[in-house]
Amino acid sequence: MSAPNKSYDPVEVEALKPEAIERAQREALTAIAEAADLDALREVKAAHAGDRSPLALANREIGALPPHAKADAGKRVGAARGAVNKALGARQQVLEAERDERVLVEEAVDVTLPYDRLPAGARHPLTTLMERIEDVFVAMGYEVAEGPEVETEWFNFDALNIGPDHPARTTADTFFVADGSRSDAEGAEGSGLVLRTHTSPVQARALLGRELPVYAICPGRVYRTDELDATHTPVFHQVELIAVDEGLTMADLKGTLDHMVQALFGAGMRTRLRPSYFPFTEPSAEMDMVCYVCRGASVGDPERPCRTCSSEGWIELGGCGMVNPRVLTACGIDPERYSGFAFGFGIERMLMFRHNVEDMRDMVEGDVRFTRPFGMEI
Repeated sequence: MSAPNKSYDPVEVEALKPEAIERAQREALTAIAEAADLDALREVKAAHAGDRSPLALANREIGALPPHAKADAGKRVGAARGAVNKALGARQQVLEAERDERVLVEEAVDVTLPYDRLPAGARHPLTTLMERIEDVFVAMGYEVAEGPEVETEWFNFDALNIGPDHPARTTADTFFVADGSRSDAEGAEGSGLVLRTHTSPVQARALLGRELPVYAICPGRVYRTDELDATHTPVFHQVELIAVDEGLTMADLKGTLDHMVQALFGAGMRTRLRPSYFPFTEPSAEMDMVCYVCRGASVGDPERPCRTCSSEGWIELGGCGMVNPRVLTACGIDPERYSGFAFGFGIERMLMFRHNVEDMRDMVEGDVRFTRPFGMEI
């Protein structure tokens, strides 16, 4: 590139001749219009608008012109480069729009395909059954009470008349979080925390936290040191009921049980009570309900055996009884004035009865093929 020269004629510079600039602009516009896609347009841009393009090289020659010739040459080159850049921007917009339309067509989703190729989930039947049981008792005027799953030993055992030497308070039956017999670094006794082994502690909390009379139902998750098999699981669900008022008797308990099984299993269902023992009730009883399959018709009839009840006519459902006066006293209630009844049973066991579920492991594996047949009841 030569130094400025006042006598230099710009017409003699080949790259700055009007016809050369016009030819470079025309070739650039033609190449831009013929670019079929964005990749081709990028190549055209590099060739006709890049640093080594004809118009860019012509622009460099302007600096060597005398001052009186620079303005005219600069206008011609600038106008040509501006036209090329404008054409590049317009063509890029067109090609991007074509690309987007093509993507919409090529990557379109056919919404007419089957929507259920992957099975949808469903509410777990244990949740549905617990809510149905709650509805039965809420309709009778009961409250739903809740309590912590990590419970103190006092609520889980002592308040329920389960003494320190009771077998249930060993590690063979209970998951201990903090042993109350140990001391911490300062010499204070530990908290004595366990994973609750039943929902009965919620009964004690309900009696301590509510004004009498108390009518409460307590569903929830409990823990036992059982192996997982067809009929046992270390984590399961229970529902318990507590009613404390003046003048309650075993007759009130029996009537409540009859209403419950009829609401859950159908009209005509009956219950019976067999003497038993539980530390927190006195007297205590095992609650049976008439077999919901044979309704007792298989008893003594070898031609009509019933697999559900083994032709005994009754199915054991849970334990019940009148609240032990010691439990009332532990909760600050006068047992001379008030009495109460309580019962509890496992939700998993009731689900097995209602729906002929043979293996409890099916309830905890999370397979939608097990949960979906129960529906999406809300």
